[in-house]
Amino acid sequence: MRYLFQGDSVTDCGRSDRSDPFAMGMGYPRFLEAELTSGPEENEVMNCGISGNRVVDLLARWKKDCLNLKPDVLTILIGVNDVWHEYESKNGVDPDLFEEVYRILIRETKAALPDTRIILMGGYVTHGTVTDAAWEYFDSGVRIRRERTRRVAEEFGVEFIDLQKAFGDAQKELPARRLTADGVHPTAAGHRLIAKTWMENLKK
Repeated sequence: MRYLFQGDSVTDCGRSDRSDPFAMGMGYPRFLEAELTSGPEENEVMNCGISGNRVVDLLARWKKDCLNLKPDVLTILIGVNDVWHEYESKNGVDPDLFEEVYRILIRETKAALPDTRIILMGGYVTHGTVTDAAWEYFDSGVRIRRERTRRVAEEFGVEFIDLQKAFGDAQKELPARRLTADGVHPTAAGHRLIAKTWMENLKK
């Protein structure tokens, strides 16, 4: 089985060579590579996350970094930069365009790779040094795009993982600073949480 993880800096997490899909970085895909390749199955794990990406950036590289790689299981985590870039530089992606571009990604994937299992992970934020500067803006913006992601998943009959719920549940026992470094980028514990949540979904 070939597993591909797509997204932004949360997925990228310091990949040494972004032209190499087997450059895993140090985040949740690395945790999952260890999990998925430690058994008897012949699994391959690839990471094509690129720091700073918005959904429109995924579209621009989708054929090269997804369709041509022919994954058996595709996972996408995108959305926070569509909000963050608007806050910092007025270069975000509004919710309607976000949803429409996401719809194109899934439609193109289903047409080219009809047997691929698709998992969409909804964006999340916690309180932190970045998000607290404009908490309502980040919280509402990411929530809207998370719900649009859920709607795309329902429309195409693919899987949806609510990472905001996972982080919210984890904060009943751990403070937010233990899970994210700044409200967006996970700590090691945060990456482990994403990996654990993903594996629980995979086994359903």
